[in-house]
Amino acid sequence: MTTEWTANNERELVEDRSLRRFLPQDERVIFALLLGVVFAALVLPPLFFLAKGALTVTADGVTRFSLERFTRILAERGIWTSALNSVLFALGSAVLAILIGGVNAWLVERTDTPFKPLAYLTTIISLGTPYVLYTSAWLLLLARSGPINSWYREVTGETGVLINVYGLGGMILIEGLLWSPLVFLLLGSTLRNFNPELEEAARMSGAGTFDTIRRITMRLSLPSILALAMLVFIRSIEAFEVPALVGLPGRVHVLTTDIYDLMHRTMPPDIGSASTLSLVLLGVVAVLLYYYGRMTRNAEKFATITGKSFRPNKLALGWMRYPAAAILVLNFLLLLVLPILILVWASLLPFYQTVRSSAFRLLTFENYARVFESDRYLYLLGNTFLIAIVTATVVMSLTAVAAWLTVRRVPGAKALDQLGTVPLVFPGIVLGVGVMQLFLQVPIGIYGTIWIIVWAFVINYLPYGTRYSFAGMLQVHRELEEAAAISGASPFTGFRRVVMPLLAPSLIAGWLFIFLLATRVLALPVLLSGPSSQTMAVAMFDLWSNGQGPELAALGLLWSLAMTTIALIFYFFARRSGVGMYGQA
Repeated sequence: MTTEWTANNERELVEDRSLRRFLPQDERVIFALLLGVVFAALVLPPLFFLAKGALTVTADGVTRFSLERFTRILAERGIWTSALNSVLFALGSAVLAILIGGVNAWLVERTDTPFKPLAYLTTIISLGTPYVLYTSAWLLLLARSGPINSWYREVTGETGVLINVYGLGGMILIEGLLWSPLVFLLLGSTLRNFNPELEEAARMSGAGTFDTIRRITMRLSLPSILALAMLVFIRSIEAFEVPALVGLPGRVHVLTTDIYDLMHRTMPPDIGSASTLSLVLLGVVAVLLYYYGRMTRNAEKFATITGKSFRPNKLALGWMRYPAAAILVLNFLLLLVLPILILVWASLLPFYQTVRSSAFRLLTFENYARVFESDRYLYLLGNTFLIAIVTATVVMSLTAVAAWLTVRRVPGAKALDQLGTVPLVFPGIVLGVGVMQLFLQVPIGIYGTIWIIVWAFVINYLPYGTRYSFAGMLQVHRELEEAAAISGASPFTGFRRVVMPLLAPSLIAGWLFIFLLATRVLALPVLLSGPSSQTMAVAMFDLWSNGQGPELAALGLLWSLAMTTIALIFYFFARRSGVGMYGQA
């Protein structure tokens, strides 16, 4: 009887386990389906309405399919000039960013150069500086009335300028400097984990320092360098701040500023032509991202970290430590000190003028007082923080569940990862046009409010949240959830009580990074914001456009101080979680 009772209980236990194994899987599939609907509802409609706006025309109340907008735009000579300018701008910016960031990364990670903390300080502060403010600082430095050109005229007696920043060269210089900290961070992580045995073997074979760098370090780092160059190239193709602030005054048009012109400089806005040009730019970015994916797909062939332990060593530069240190100091001065000094100078003046002794008697704190006393800036602060907090929270919540389902290989979850990365092909200005089209035709009353910006930001930052969540989820072993299941927890309970706490460092790092991006970016809010839904970036853009440089400098310095504090927190969590910029583990 005991034997029969035991056999019955074992059969019931096996059936119970089989049933529980089936039900959790079924529960996760439901979550995957629901999340897939949410992702599709976010990502696909802007693309649909872009295509609809570009491929249809309405005449006499009848809407019909037509390619005439494409033929008209592509027949314009100006569009090809803008396309060429976009390519040259992106290529030059990528080369300059790789050169500056790469040299700094190698000096910091692979040599015994002093003053290494300066490179990290420069990078962290740059994370908290809005693109508009950084670009404005360089315009104040290099404009005709800036200190460099003013001193040149005083010394030489010439009436012209030494540097004409309002041209393609000026755009490349500023954009390249803007992206060099990112290159430093990402390439630095590659060089930090580089196995020194390979370089030591080259030196033992008689290779000198520069031969070792050229034939070993550079070649094995080539996939990372090329991938970073492509990344900067793509982001520069999509860039709006530098082309708008530098290119438009110099009459140098690129594709993003042409889209902006169609939306803002014609009345009524030519949304159909803007949609057409947006689809063209979308296609260009999609092709570039395809090749970027191919470049990074086979990176494991160049792996330098093996199962054998190694201790990264530093190359002793000898007397060359001092020229190398001078490069780090120069980078610190160019990327951080000079822009901050010119902003401080401008913020203390009632109207901007170059640095000269006669201007010191005009110094005042009136601009700071105006910022502190203005209810408008307090309102903008609330708008910006609310948009950034909601965006970061929604994105990380959605992508945490998506990463869990994808890593655990739940049926249908692979589509979540694919949908989550689709917005990479959307340049900010293009996504803005698509979201605008969507809410002009769908009867949901959020057009002109902060919620349309939140909607666009959630779409835009889904790929970043996906990378952070996915990289963190890969570090959580399945056996922890299995232990929770044995204790009677459902899959979602196991995720909430076991996985989420372990995933927290990656989620917090991703949340802070998306928060920082949402407070800095201009391209989306400048298209979607209404009179009562502007952000700090839009306000700074308007101040510069209206010639209120000193007030912009005061506002920007105070804002950057607050954002740099958050950037320091982000950097701390990113290092602790083992997940770097853009969610790279």
